[in-house]
Order: sequence, then structure tokens, then C-alpha cells
Amino acid sequence: MGTQQTYEDIKNMLKEHRQSHLLALWDQLDTAQRQHLLSQIRRLDLAKIDCWVADYVKKPASDKISSDLHPAPFYSLEPSDNEQKHKYTEAVKLGQDLIRQGKVSAFVVAGGQGTRLGFDGPKGDFPISPVKNKTLFQIFAEYITAASRKYNTVCPWYIMTSPLNHARTEEIFRSNNYYGLDEKNVFILQQGTMPNFSPDGRILLADKASLSCSPDGHGGSLKALYQSGAIENMKRRGVEFISYFQVDNPLINIFDPLFIGLHAYDKAEMSSRAVIKTGPFEKVGNFCLVEGRLTIIEYSDLPDELAEKRNPDGSLTFKLGSIAIHIINRTFAERLNADGFSLPLHRALKKIPHIDERGEPLETAEPNGVKLESFVFDAVPLASKSIILETLRPEEFAPTKNATGVDSVETTRKMMVARAASWLESAGLTVPKKPDGSIDCVIEIAPGFALCKEDIKEKLNQIPLINPGDKIYLA
Repeated sequence: MGTQQTYEDIKNMLKEHRQSHLLALWDQLDTAQRQHLLSQIRRLDLAKIDCWVADYVKKPASDKISSDLHPAPFYSLEPSDNEQKHKYTEAVKLGQDLIRQGKVSAFVVAGGQGTRLGFDGPKGDFPISPVKNKTLFQIFAEYITAASRKYNTVCPWYIMTSPLNHARTEEIFRSNNYYGLDEKNVFILQQGTMPNFSPDGRILLADKASLSCSPDGHGGSLKALYQSGAIENMKRRGVEFISYFQVDNPLINIFDPLFIGLHAYDKAEMSSRAVIKTGPFEKVGNFCLVEGRLTIIEYSDLPDELAEKRNPDGSLTFKLGSIAIHIINRTFAERLNADGFSLPLHRALKKIPHIDERGEPLETAEPNGVKLESFVFDAVPLASKSIILETLRPEEFAPTKNATGVDSVETTRKMMVARAASWLESAGLTVPKKPDGSIDCVIEIAPGFALCKEDIKEKLNQIPLINPGDKIYLA
């Protein structure tokens, strides 16, 4: 009787919130399927979903941008005067101290699959390094190992997966013995999901017994840290700062003392790295001051006349591009979760496979449903203080998003070789070049050999003479 009552309660609740169709195929389900469907429905916050439907699903996002919009102030890579030079020196020392004290953790957002790379598996397991074909996960693990050794500390690593790849990611780490890291210092957590909707606000069914759901966006990472117990784990360890990055960027400088130090020095809560955009319409977020608050506006939302606006010297007025590299205070992530998580949602019209009211699969070439997700950069304006530090694209940003073309496997490998070559040249070594100036060899520098170009100077006696066409691996 209790089970029947539970079903009746849920049936009445769904009717009240105009989602009765979720039980329309109930009679065709066996006991296990019924329990599975009910457990999913119980987890829904239907009152909140009513608000989402009204505010996001049924109406396209407002493209109204505040008229009080200005380019954001930022720290240049090189200090602008002696006073700032002193500040940078002090910031580097502070950053090094914080890393040494174990107060900084790594946090990679790794929920994506390698589908666009033609790869069946988590993107983090994609082999990318130019000589040894190391995977992204292995490169990050080696970086964390090298940083822990350099600063004589333990740098814990938090990895966010998605329901698509969580089990496989855990298996990859186990089978690779956590890439030499201690298992207790690697925390694999899973991001949440949100139901998918029809354009009129009905929750879609993937099949007769399952709701159609999608990962809740990289903004969900801050919620997942809290709900998984990762924040509590950080607190126990004494971690105060979270170094946030995305899994597709093998050039990431996870523990940059200057960035960490400036963030802490200025008592910021969430800070960002930026590159100078390649052009007005590069597909990166734009750093802006909106009504006095630092905000990142998506490339698709910045009006063309602002995107193309120029300074007297010809440079873009809105020239700073976001590359999804942040330092986030643990206490800030806690605060965002304290009274329920409330980053704004973004609506995307997508092709979503689902079933119709008869239980027949619906596949379409056209977008037929609405996905909602949150973006991590929407937390920036909620921070009491936020700074931006410029970085050089060739030093720190080589995203692997596509199989070919822009931001592809080929461009990433080329950038990894180019950075390695520039590090060697900065130490006074000669790297063979072709007549057109391109690099005439393949070089891979393991994180254990050097975490930055300054480390190369201490290893000059370990570097062989490089001849044209050589493949060199420095470890």
C-alpha cells in the first residue's frame, strides 16, 4: 500500500506541475523500471523546474547588454613600473609559499568525451604529447608530481567527470596506478545533470523508464565540489585555493606562483587568466566591467560594434579573452553553495534524442529540445574581488577541441613543440629551423624535467645537441 501511495503522491505532484506525461507509459514498465523512474522523479525539484521553464525554456535568452559596459582592468604579463615590479616579486614569493604549505589544489573539469577528436573515451585519455604520445591525464599528473617535488609538498588533484565518462575515468586512473600519484591525493567526482525539455516546457523521456538528462555545464563544477565532499576534503587538508582548468589544454601552468600570489595579495575570491584576442570575433569570453563589476560576456552576446571597437592605437578596446583558467577560493565555492546553488542558467536549443508519447524514439535533423546549463565564469561577478592576469597564448593555451583545423590535435602538438623550443632557446641553446623559420625537429619536455623555462637553465648539461629532423624527449 505504501508503494502505491508513493506512486499516487508523485502522480498528483506531476499533475500539479504539468509533467503528468512522465508516467504515461507506466503500464508498460516492469517493477524495476518503475522503481528506477520514480527514483529519478523524486530527485526533481519541481517548484524550481517551474521557474526554469518560465524563465529560460519558454523564452530565448535576452540579448540585452547593459549600456554601462567598459573594458576590464588587468595585470599585464610584465609589470608596468617599479612599484608593480616590486608587487610582482612579492606576489611570486607569496604564491610559492602558499604552494609549499599545501594550500593550493588542482581542479580539472574533465566531463567531455573525445567524440570531436574521433576518439571513443574520456577526452582526458586522449594521447596528445608530440614524442611519447602521453595522454592529457598523464601530462597533468606528471606536472602535479613535479610541482609537489619542487615545493616539497602534496598538491591534491580533484577531477570532475560527467555521467558519460565517470566509471571509465575511474578505471583509467586505477589501471594506470594513478600515474604514480598516491590514490588518496586524487579525488574523482561527478558533475550533476539537468533534465532536458521540449520547447513548451515538458521534461523529455530518454526511454519509457528514464528521464532525458544532460550534464549541468562547467558552472556545475562548483556545485559538484560541494556535494561530492571535495570541499570538505580540501578543508581537512588545509587547501584554501583551487586552481581550475579544463582538460583539453596540455600547456596549462597549474601552479603559477605569480597568478596565485597576485590573487592572494589582492584578497580576491575568484580570478582569471586572459589572452589578447586574435581578432574581434574570436570564440572566447570577453572580460568587461558591467556596472562596475567584472563580468565575462560570451563572444556570441557581445554586440558587433563593441567587439570591433578600437583604441586610438588601433588595438581592440575589448581585447581580453577568457581561457577558462581560474583561481577560486575554497571559501567562495562554499559560500555559493550555502543557500542553494544559484548561478544563472543558459538555454541552448539542441537535437535531443527522446521518445514520443507512444514510446517511439524521436530522432531529428533539427534542434528539437532545450538544454539548460550553468557557466563557471558567471561566478566571477559574485566574487567580492576579482583580478585578471594576462598570459601569453603560446605559453599557456593550446586547447584540443577538434580533430583538424583550428584548436585541433595538430595545432596543439605544434604549440607544445614550439613552447619547448622557445624554452630551450631562452636558455641559449640552438634549435634547428627550416628555411621558412619553422622548427625542424620534434621536442617534448616532460614536466619532471622543467615546469617553466627558468628550470631549463639548471639542466643544460642534460640536453643533447639537437640536429635537424631529431625527435628529442627530455625527462
